[in-house]
Amino acid sequence: MKPLAIIFLICTALLGIGCTDPEVPVTFDETPFPFRTDNLPDPILPTDFPLTQQRVNLGRSLFHDGILSRTGTQSCATCHSQIVAFSDNRRYSIGVRGIAGTRQSMALVNLAWSRRGFFWDGRSPTLREQALHPIVDTTEMDETLDNVVRKLSTSRLYRDQFVKAFGSDTVTPERIGIALEQFMLTLVSGQSKFDRAVAGFNTLTESEERGRQLFMREFDPTYKQKGAECFHCHAPPFFTNDRFMNNGLDDDASFVDLGRERVTKLASDRAKFKVPTLRNIARTAPYMHDGRFSTLEEVVEFYNSGVRRSSTVDPLMQFNLAPGLRLDEQDKADLVAYLKTLTDDQFLTNPRHRMP
Repeated sequence: MKPLAIIFLICTALLGIGCTDPEVPVTFDETPFPFRTDNLPDPILPTDFPLTQQRVNLGRSLFHDGILSRTGTQSCATCHSQIVAFSDNRRYSIGVRGIAGTRQSMALVNLAWSRRGFFWDGRSPTLREQALHPIVDTTEMDETLDNVVRKLSTSRLYRDQFVKAFGSDTVTPERIGIALEQFMLTLVSGQSKFDRAVAGFNTLTESEERGRQLFMREFDPTYKQKGAECFHCHAPPFFTNDRFMNNGLDDDASFVDLGRERVTKLASDRAKFKVPTLRNIARTAPYMHDGRFSTLEEVVEFYNSGVRRSSTVDPLMQFNLAPGLRLDEQDKADLVAYLKTLTDDQFLTNPRHRMP
């Protein structure tokens, strides 16, 4: 063999050896997650387990994985789809048994600023606790936490992710809840047309601006100036007051779902539900805790003329009771136009929130 050929073979062999790296060990990674507020006020984030990139990544994987359900076919994202602001476009979501729930799936938006409990009735005081409920609910994922731990523990991929996120491959319900909480805390929406207009980068149309003024104006009993009273419960920048309220959907004889009363056992909480955010509201139909309204037009008309009196209806609804706000068709159209400015397309399409 010619000397040049021998030299070439030797160099090729050495190059091959040099390119063969030993397996990189999986280690704990405490790199902080760069939390974005999108110009919203700074939230109070968990301090016992600060947000890290690896814990958020693990939570993102779990959120989109059917492994959390009994059949392996249903994930958190099944009932909380990104394109509809992490809600469900059905009136009631369907679980793995084919059984419908009893409340509309809430949008998972700006949860880092929520402090008064989660679910429509606030039965979970923390987000990490809330994250585990759908797993064991027989009408939802219908699985046990022990089985979830077993399934995740048999996956090399997940064991490695738990090492990166928590320092060991031990899978526990607490760690699952923490990871899911960390991912959901990153679901921040604050880049809508409304936000850009506030920042001076956009201008609302005449209709949108009239709707904004109606939204932010109090009702005038003399009807000299129209006001829709919306801001009391849905003031910017969060468009929710994070309270539990009875907004007058039913009278006492018509209550079907007792709402917050089921948690507190207080009659004064009867038919009170969490006030949802209006951010991305144009994408989260149907509306109300029971999904009874299909369109924003129906919602606006309800507040204009359909609010019903009951023993626990909130005092803030006093002007919505008959004869109502007396908004005309243009007023109602303007309000809907303004509500549509709260749609955040960046949030709805952000690849960092999709299935990894």
